[in-house]
Amino acid sequence: MNIRDTGMKPASDQKEVRDTFNDVLPQRAQTASHNEINPLDAAMARLLSGVADADDPPLSRDYPRDFVVDDAYKASLPDLQNGPSSLICGSKRQIQHVGISNFRLPMRFHTRDNGDLTLETSVTGTVSLEAGKKGINMSRIMRSFYKHAERTFSLAVVAAALDDYKSDLESFDARIQMRFSFPMQVTSLRSGLFGYQYYDFALELVEQDEVQQKIMHMDYVYSSTCPCSMELSEHARKTRGQQATPHAQRSVARISVEIDDSADCFWFEDLIDACRQAVPTETQVMVKREDEQAFAELNAANPIFVEDAARLFCEQLQADARIGDFRVITSHQESLHSHDAVSILTEGETFAAQSLDPKLFNTLFHVG
Repeated sequence: MNIRDTGMKPASDQKEVRDTFNDVLPQRAQTASHNEINPLDAAMARLLSGVADADDPPLSRDYPRDFVVDDAYKASLPDLQNGPSSLICGSKRQIQHVGISNFRLPMRFHTRDNGDLTLETSVTGTVSLEAGKKGINMSRIMRSFYKHAERTFSLAVVAAALDDYKSDLESFDARIQMRFSFPMQVTSLRSGLFGYQYYDFALELVEQDEVQQKIMHMDYVYSSTCPCSMELSEHARKTRGQQATPHAQRSVARISVEIDDSADCFWFEDLIDACRQAVPTETQVMVKREDEQAFAELNAANPIFVEDAARLFCEQLQADARIGDFRVITSHQESLHSHDAVSILTEGETFAAQSLDPKLFNTLFHVG
């Protein structure tokens, strides 16, 4: 039998192990920085950190309910986000937007038809970050926003909130977006029943290079009957006496409009009315049999391809002088195909883009 020498040394005896823990580790821990310790194996990092803190007083596990924070103590607290540029990780580049998303609170909004409404609102607030700054204090965005939370919100109030947190964070560009579900009472087509339709809205205020843009987004849900399918169904009925029905499907349009700052007030209801005028086959809330029949007749009177829908919405938006640039995204979630039919139409530079979010059309799905 051939025995190969692996070069391995015999295992250390207990004295060598104790010497390592008692002498070598403490010496190494005294000179090791956190940057050297953190990348180590987790168990070794804990050993070095524990040894380095061995002379510190024991830590209390009891919550200090009576502890009072004074100005001197607050001044002593570390603030890494406002630290020197030497703490920046990675490339020292400007960040276009950094902030918070889905900060929720109840807010009161002006409406055209129903006075003021208090709605649960999701807020996204971001600012630009200069290349030489480590970061921002995220809570300042929320604190700045809360200064205005008791006011009835309009785009003018959003602009004031944006100015505040841009100043608080010493930033040059900023953005606020507020998302909410807006209720509007609607009446059935023939029976006289009524119910509430809910519209997903977002108000967005963007400031870049000291220029502000006020933008409104809304999802409009409607039924689309395929014109080709309708003609083919009629052909089967007339030529062969075969009953057939055209396919129709629930469809979603996401309308984004830039509001002219100098124009008259543009209400949530105004955008809803424009969409109804363009495509009147909005999905229904409350129906009886006469309403269901009326809806079938309404769809037959307004068959549309996805391209038709985009152009019909465009026609209404172009006719309103209060609207500047706009974008229309339409998605017909086909009942014939296992895929959707989609289109995008833009007016002006605000919404023009060569590249799209890969999941953009996945978000145009109304689940009821």
